[in-house]
Amino acid sequence: QVQLVESGGGSVQAGGSLRLSCAYTYSTYCMGWFRQAPGKEREGVAAIDSDGSTDYADSVKGRFTISKDNAKNTLYLQMNSLKPEDTAMYYCAADPAAILTLSPDEYNYWGQGTQVTVSS
Repeated sequence: QVQLVESGGGSVQAGGSLRLSCAYTYSTYCMGWFRQAPGKEREGVAAIDSDGSTDYADSVKGRFTISKDNAKNTLYLQMNSLKPEDTAMYYCAADPAAILTLSPDEYNYWGQGTQVTVSS
């Protein structure tokens, strides 16, 4: 059973930074961060495969960095220069097929989410 547990969300002013963490069970999967704002569909933010290749949504390129520490079985999302439009519930997810993708439909396992709120 794959278990994912996020932490690190909170409230921050625009321009600030936050780092999200996600403890995971298996290191061979593709891992991703997703977000969902009220009234909007869930969208892919960043993904990293078992080789360390990464992909980012255009809206976060240059501001967010995804990484993972297999020794600690932890996935990270460093978020800098945060904007009010980054406000959402953030989820980490695992894709057993290990295909690098930002499509939520490809991910089978999900954490419970952590709230990020950015005020202007």
